[in-house]
Amino acid sequence: MLDTNNNRPDLPPEIARRRTFAIISHPDAGKTTLTEKFLLFGGAIQMAGQVRAKGEARRTRSDFMAMEKDRGISVSASAMSFDYQGRDKNYRFNLVDTPGHSDFSEDTYRTLTAVDAAVMVIDGAKGVESQTQKLFEVCRMRDLPILTFCNKMDRESRDVFEIIDEIQQNLAIDVTPASWPIGVGRDFVGCYDILRDRLELMNRADRNKVSESIKIEGLDDPKLAEHVPANLLDKLKEDLEMVRELMPPLDPVLMAEGSLTPIWFGSAINSFGVKELMDGIAIFGPEPQIQKAQPREILPEEKNVTGFVFKVQANMDPKHRDRVAFVRLASGHFERGMKLTHVRTKKVMTIASPVMFLAADRELAEEAWAGDIIGIPNHGQLRIGDTLTEGEAIRVTGIPSFAPELLQGVRAGDPLKSKHLEKALMQFAEEGAAKVFKPSIGSGFVVGVVGQLQFEVLASRIELEYGLPVRFEQSQFTSARWVTGPKAAVDKFTEANKQHIATDNDGDVVYLTRLQWDIDRVDRDYPDIKLTATKEMMV
Repeated sequence: MLDTNNNRPDLPPEIARRRTFAIISHPDAGKTTLTEKFLLFGGAIQMAGQVRAKGEARRTRSDFMAMEKDRGISVSASAMSFDYQGRDKNYRFNLVDTPGHSDFSEDTYRTLTAVDAAVMVIDGAKGVESQTQKLFEVCRMRDLPILTFCNKMDRESRDVFEIIDEIQQNLAIDVTPASWPIGVGRDFVGCYDILRDRLELMNRADRNKVSESIKIEGLDDPKLAEHVPANLLDKLKEDLEMVRELMPPLDPVLMAEGSLTPIWFGSAINSFGVKELMDGIAIFGPEPQIQKAQPREILPEEKNVTGFVFKVQANMDPKHRDRVAFVRLASGHFERGMKLTHVRTKKVMTIASPVMFLAADRELAEEAWAGDIIGIPNHGQLRIGDTLTEGEAIRVTGIPSFAPELLQGVRAGDPLKSKHLEKALMQFAEEGAAKVFKPSIGSGFVVGVVGQLQFEVLASRIELEYGLPVRFEQSQFTSARWVTGPKAAVDKFTEANKQHIATDNDGDVVYLTRLQWDIDRVDRDYPDIKLTATKEMMV
């Protein structure tokens, strides 16, 4: 219920109850497990899967690609919508689970443009890890409010003050504890809920059971001694005294600005601390926010529907070769069958079968509101960055595309299937899974990605989804830059540097480089030409 702009009218109740957020973390901090427990407590699933469990029990709901299930990692962002009964009302949670693996960070960057807040998951033993830091920087660029969950407190973990200190120093954000752990590792019995003066006890026997909550009147309540061993109780009182003296109270305004994060402690695998975190998202998480766009901002309470595509997923259902555009609604009340204008092509589309997601499961969406994420099946008309409106020519801005860090050539195992390969590559380029460049000299394609694992994922998906074995080969090029400038200057430049020039799947001119010297030479010899490492998607 955070809203930094107090001059605006209250949002319609249906929009005000929505919370749209992403979960970010380093790989293995427990992000997918936490997502599963959210679905469990929201009543969306009966039993949470485990990433490392045996057989069928390990089929987590948010990882739907074959490779994700095999490796126990998330490589593509998935969206889930479910209701959650909070303390004061029923909320609608739209949760986006992002890939933790750094090789898929671009998918995560784009996903963060479609949410209003982020939940940062930290491993109690490892603290702030490198990927957490990178993702946090993106949240910082967008001033996203952040709620923090320190996971795995039932294992041997670091001193709590040390963890908080590390978050404050590495991420330059103030931290305020919303709960405090009692014991660590084997001695971990539960948490003290600072916001509500309650004792939360962990049930180690049943991992899918909500923890027991005992109402107490502050730290002097004799009931505490019945449940907490004396040595741990003394330490708890001592710690909380220091917390109250040294740490800032929870200020909703500072949190909305992204300069203060509340932290909850728990163990996602034991379902502990998750309910308190969900209540925190409901109470302190922001309602749907204003969306940046050109020529004007979009307010969530506007009557007209607007939405933008932040992700395209191909072949979610391999039998149907379908493509689903993930659309974040920025304003209005959407109903199935609506006609919306596709701003880039100026064509009107009838949205006949929009879907809501529960990971790989989906159901027809009869209606949706600002803040919701819906899927629109299509045959390639919708691309990342596209805006859909009820007629107004307005374009959502700020969805980035980054220059790839690794480039390789690609060849079909069967030379006669090069047309099929082109189709598959274009599909993945539009999905944002890779950059595909067509050099102006010679045949073939150059594929660019952020991390090596993406080449493996691409090869495995092209073979699985298109029945086409491919091999990636070393390329003479090491990086790519988009070329911008006056048309005459760009034409002259491309004519003179043909062996370096390619086009991307949007038809934009790209300069492929071998060395930093190539870039320096262009800066020196072509003052009118600008080489950029990012471009705005689908301008």
